[in-house]
Amino acid sequence: MSSSSTDRSARPAQERSTRQKRALAAMLAGSDAFRSAQDLFTELRAKGENVGLTTVYNQLRALADSREIDALRGEDGETRYRRCDTDHHHHHLICRACGRTVEVEGPEVERWATQVAADHGFVDVVHTLEVLGTCDGCASVSE
Repeated sequence: MSSSSTDRSARPAQERSTRQKRALAAMLAGSDAFRSAQDLFTELRAKGENVGLTTVYNQLRALADSREIDALRGEDGETRYRRCDTDHHHHHLICRACGRTVEVEGPEVERWATQVAADHGFVDVVHTLEVLGTCDGCASVSE
């Protein structure tokens, strides 16, 4: 048995996950659109990464749980993921056609959510807001 296969078999599963997590994180960093696990899996495999779809889902969930990426459920019910430019609370303006995403602040939304919650006796409230539309580039192509 060669030393490389011995080294590979002796490597802990967590280390493999870390390598795959880094590859996935790098792919997300290179995109400004929300992307599905299936899309990311397909691209990783095309780039020669030896990764399974279940691993991609698990790593995406771990990245989202640690707030390293944002996750949102699309109109079709599928969850998509994106690395955001900011780590503070924000909202997204998303093109339905190409997926281009712009991070937006929404102080009016924050005040409204706080007031509505207070009016109904809710505390410790969190919210998400995604605004869907068609970007100018996609709109001009369809005209």
